[in-house]
Amino acid sequence: MVSLSIAIVCKNSMRTLPSVLESVRPLLEAGAELVAVDSGSTDGTIELLESRGVRVMRSAWLGFVRTKQLALDHCRGEWVLSLDSDESPDPTLIASILDVVRSADTAQGYRLNRKTFVAGRFLEHCWQPEWRLRLVRRGLAKWGGIDPHDQMEMPAGAKEGTLQGTLRHDSFVSFADHIERQARYARLHAEGLFGQGKRSGFVEIAVQPSAAFIKQLVLKSGWRDGWRGVLAAASTAAGTLMKHIVLYELTAMQRESGR
Repeated sequence: MVSLSIAIVCKNSMRTLPSVLESVRPLLEAGAELVAVDSGSTDGTIELLESRGVRVMRSAWLGFVRTKQLALDHCRGEWVLSLDSDESPDPTLIASILDVVRSADTAQGYRLNRKTFVAGRFLEHCWQPEWRLRLVRRGLAKWGGIDPHDQMEMPAGAKEGTLQGTLRHDSFVSFADHIERQARYARLHAEGLFGQGKRSGFVEIAVQPSAAFIKQLVLKSGWRDGWRGVLAAASTAAGTLMKHIVLYELTAMQRESGR
């Protein structure tokens, strides 16, 4: 019996969830439990999960950080693997996870490399490497960050490792879809930053988007991903621009109100 829980948060995830469930089937067959927090699915997501014997909890959407923490809190395994409903571990990564939970390893957490899959190919350079802490001993880690950019955090001094394999990320169907999502996320992130005292202005709007584009396309060699890399770099720049537009507006309005 593998002492492992898999935690997933979802809402209307039928586009990607069947592939995710298939990818973790070896873990479930080895005795892992799967815990899902659903925030109002109407597309058959809940029915699919329940048909696979998944423990489903229904909850209002609490934001990325708090909803993922809710799922983490309801896991019972010694180890917890936290996944988004569009993330699928490949066979190599599955084997690496099983090796960890079956061993007497002293590490408290492991990072996995996530790669975005779009238009039939992985982005091998843009956004790479994207190491994410996802496999942790239960009771040590917690979700933090600023919505929508959540991140799992370990206590200071905790021993961490990395795992072989790839966490496939089917985040978006097209870059048009990605841009639309970027607009929503940019507002959420800007509002979160503003709440933490961060401010923006003309210089940030003029400089930061270009810097984000150059980082992905040139410094990370995104051009080697072809047109996908160019558009990934451009959408990163667009998201950065939208974030600073919203943050600048909040900054200017606060200045004018004298608060």
